[in-house]
Amino acid sequence: MSKLLPFLLLVSSPVAISQDNAEPKPGEGVKEQDAATAKTAGLDTGLLAGALKFRSVGPAFMSGRIGDLAVDPVQPNTWYVAAASGGLWKTTNAGTTFRPIFDNKASYSMGCITIDPSKHTTLWLGTGENNGGRHIGFGDGIYVSHDSGTSWSHRGLKNSEHISRILVDPRDSQVVFAASQGPLWSPGGERGLFKSTDGGKSWRNVLSAGGKGRTAEQNKDSYTGVTDVVMDPDNPDVMYAATHQRHRNVWAIINCGPETAIYRTTDGGESWSKLGNGLPGGSVGKISLQVSPQKSNVVYATIELPGRKGGFWRSENHGASWKKTSDFVSGGTGPHYYQELWADPHRYGVLYQANNYFRRSEDNGDTWINIEGRYKHVDNHAVAFHPTDKDFLLVGCDGGVYRSYDYCRTWLFCPNLPLTQFYKVSVDNDFPFYNIAGGTQDNNSQYGPSATRNVQGIRNSDWRITIGGDGHDTAIDPDDPNTIYAESQQGYLRRFDRRTGESVRIQPQPEKGEDAFRFNWDSPILISPHDSKRLYFASQFLHRSDDRGDSWKKVSPDLSRNRNRYELPTMGRVHSVDAGYDLYAMSQHSNITSIDESPLVEGLLYAGTDDGLIQISEDGGQTWRKVDRLFDVPEYFFVNDIKADLHDPDTVYACLDDHKTGDYRPYVVRSTDRGRTWELIVGNLPERHICWRIVQDHVRRDLFFLATEFGIFCTLDAGQKWFKLGGGVPTISFRDLEIQRRENDLVGASFGRSFYVLDDYSLLREATSELFTENAFHVFPVRRAFWYVQNNDLGGLKGYQGDSLYNARNPDYGSVIRYFVRDGFKSLKAKRLEAEAKASKAGGDVPTPSFEALQAEEDEVTPRNYLEIMDAAGTVVARKELATSKGIHKVTWSFRYEGLTPFSVGTGPMVAPGEYSAQAYHYADGTATKMGESVKFTVESIVTPTIKLQDRAQTIALVREIGLFTNRAYTASQKLSERNEELSVLISRLRQHPNATPELLGQAVKLKQKLDGFSRILRGNELKEERWAMTEPGINERLQGALSGAMSGTYGPTQTTREQWKIGREQFEEIEADLNQLLDVQIDAFEKRVEQANVPLSIEELEIEGEED
Repeated sequence: MSKLLPFLLLVSSPVAISQDNAEPKPGEGVKEQDAATAKTAGLDTGLLAGALKFRSVGPAFMSGRIGDLAVDPVQPNTWYVAAASGGLWKTTNAGTTFRPIFDNKASYSMGCITIDPSKHTTLWLGTGENNGGRHIGFGDGIYVSHDSGTSWSHRGLKNSEHISRILVDPRDSQVVFAASQGPLWSPGGERGLFKSTDGGKSWRNVLSAGGKGRTAEQNKDSYTGVTDVVMDPDNPDVMYAATHQRHRNVWAIINCGPETAIYRTTDGGESWSKLGNGLPGGSVGKISLQVSPQKSNVVYATIELPGRKGGFWRSENHGASWKKTSDFVSGGTGPHYYQELWADPHRYGVLYQANNYFRRSEDNGDTWINIEGRYKHVDNHAVAFHPTDKDFLLVGCDGGVYRSYDYCRTWLFCPNLPLTQFYKVSVDNDFPFYNIAGGTQDNNSQYGPSATRNVQGIRNSDWRITIGGDGHDTAIDPDDPNTIYAESQQGYLRRFDRRTGESVRIQPQPEKGEDAFRFNWDSPILISPHDSKRLYFASQFLHRSDDRGDSWKKVSPDLSRNRNRYELPTMGRVHSVDAGYDLYAMSQHSNITSIDESPLVEGLLYAGTDDGLIQISEDGGQTWRKVDRLFDVPEYFFVNDIKADLHDPDTVYACLDDHKTGDYRPYVVRSTDRGRTWELIVGNLPERHICWRIVQDHVRRDLFFLATEFGIFCTLDAGQKWFKLGGGVPTISFRDLEIQRRENDLVGASFGRSFYVLDDYSLLREATSELFTENAFHVFPVRRAFWYVQNNDLGGLKGYQGDSLYNARNPDYGSVIRYFVRDGFKSLKAKRLEAEAKASKAGGDVPTPSFEALQAEEDEVTPRNYLEIMDAAGTVVARKELATSKGIHKVTWSFRYEGLTPFSVGTGPMVAPGEYSAQAYHYADGTATKMGESVKFTVESIVTPTIKLQDRAQTIALVREIGLFTNRAYTASQKLSERNEELSVLISRLRQHPNATPELLGQAVKLKQKLDGFSRILRGNELKEERWAMTEPGINERLQGALSGAMSGTYGPTQTTREQWKIGREQFEEIEADLNQLLDVQIDAFEKRVEQANVPLSIEELEIEGEED
């Protein structure tokens, strides 16, 4: 019996008179789920997860948001890049190449990276980025590495969520300070300034709200943490720290409060005094601090005040008094998103401030200039300096990493960091390779190919932009891949035409006298599964267009709770409208966040809101039924996703979210009666895994994929048990998933590592306990493969563009055949060694094998598995070696026959497109035994040439003919070389041996001259070639050229190739008989005469003769 018990559902009064189109059928979903569970009971999901590897497809051309940067002071070509939500990266060659060094830890969101000033190989990493954005990820505390990032150890503060800065005492590496801002969405957690005196093994809170250290219990209701801390360069016991009171939720952010202040310590953090005397009081926002590296009495502060105001303050007496020098404060998205400060270590009075447009002051903060430049991305967050080069600057922004070598006059972009934060993903049906599109955090809406014909794979140059801004939901016409619907923030919807590159604004607009619509920052768009011209788009209303967005009509009333954000509590209470709200870059509240239409029932619509409602219409929007409370789910849940079942008209799923109250638990629910009752299907999902998107397989109804805050999960039994698909993927948030049904690919939009593709997941449809227990061997269905020749249009693996050229991998070229080996096969020796290892580990005697057993090991032909690939006529065209170890494996066949010549093993001609089959065999003890069933598959041509291809069957026949003939010539050529070498040795011997006569020597020389003559005909005139003189091609060159020309591509042999083949064949046929007569008759006869003269023919004979003497 299912353990997923339906929970009660409270349904408020319907919006209009509600009529049921179908009676619910209680219990049907439970019965089906029980059946699914039975099929997968005991299944080794780890086996499946290990077999499925995702492929990173980029892009990197706009990179993504950077949290912090560090340059190694000893090895300045070594940089560390802490991506806001893409892990930690390292370069040792000044940005030519990067590699991730923190990929499989518990956190993906990076707050700060600090290099120990007295030991540059020690790194301190604070997780959870340091800003108040609506989209930030949270961390799990602090990590340390003592080997430049090769290995890491967790060092506590797990509940801090956002570490702002880490300082290490330059006198003692065991003394470390960590500024924790604490949770953004809720009070409590480990917030404040923490000090460790034992290298992070233990921590003590030394500064929180009010100027003193607090315990976790004392901080449980606090919204105040420490956002910055700096150290006096001349006296590390003197430090300045800024507390920060803030809170964000679904409807608002207040980034200011009376507990925000600047504090100073003169005793290494043991006691603190609040600074004032010229500093603003009352409600204060985010503060960043710096101490002048040249004059430590000079302290700087950039301070936010309510209403996106504030300015710059300077103290010239260690903070005793302050003077406001400028009204400049970080703008753009708002001070909560930037507001960081850096003092130039090479120039006194030169300061840099994070802002949407990068700013610099050269007069101690009195005035600020824009140094952004025309060609650099905006929204800056991180700066690092070179230890000796005063003109070098490294900057991290929403668009990745830039460096300047000329004091910020020009910028050089790092184009090889795939850190794009994608909110949503959509795929088209373009052929042969579908495209992937999605909206990003501040890097526009982008689209590009899932694969290319190029050996370089997918390059940055393969990607395009549809519209600018923060990209969000994207939809592509399933019947026309050239029509893309894309939107930027707040519902700014456009229709993009790939053919022309133009876009048209199609956002629904209010009628005369009607208020503007409340679009979500990421408003949902849907192409109806019943008519690709019909669109649905949502604000607080559901809008419908039947002409691809040219016109719209509302098909619902306001489906939200229509709450006033100013009447809702933030920081635990309702505030004045003049409080420190910063709503400039805040989504509208009380609106629709997810929509779907049943693919089985036209007009069966679902909508979910950001304020805790699910709405259902069964009549195309004429009437709506409201779900406003789900037990075991928080009341004001946010609907991240709602999905109608692809197989059952009455079933619907939803991913619900409450993380913006600090509740990170997973909430996935299902209804089998069109939303009347619901049940949780989170199964064994881990805690703290926000669920963003659920997608269902279009073939196996109980197969689902789930995008969560920390990866992608899969279930084979509709949610009873989940397992993580982690192959090829770092710890990262996936915000969206989509299945490309034609290819059976799962495409994931990661929030910080761009797109990932799981190529052909179809083996999951066959995954049952029975399959893996009752079959010793199994070949899974083979996906249709595309027949073509890979391009090399850049000429070289990276086109000679250098190591920094970014290219993502294509899927495997050829037919990919995946298979399962249940028990594995081991040789006699492997079995013995395994048994000996067990005995040794147990502490017992290791048995001594008999010599007969050892001989049996020596004589054994190692067991092996192989695969025969056959064409439609049953002719074997290729053999591939298979793994013998237990598990799920794959082998790839690149459409070629086995090699036709000894110098072309495995690179024979390309087969013809068509139907093929594969049969596996196990070979042991001289016997081949069939394994599993034969599997059929298709090889489909995607070649569309300018000039018509020649008949493939005729081409293959000609290639085989040339190949076999070339083997004849090659064999004769090899024998000629061997005979020539033998004669050369023999001539040398005849010149020295007393039994040799001048007549024998003369005959040998003449024979060698004949061989040399044939060699020139076969191989060309080497004497001329060595002197760069033109000479007629040899037979071998003509034949090999003809073979290569005929088989290298899909076109077939040209007339020139055919003529070369004819010439080479005729030339060889002319000399073949005479050559064989020379090699097999004349030289043999001569060697007999030499033997009769008692002249040794070989070294062995010469040695025997010497021994006899």
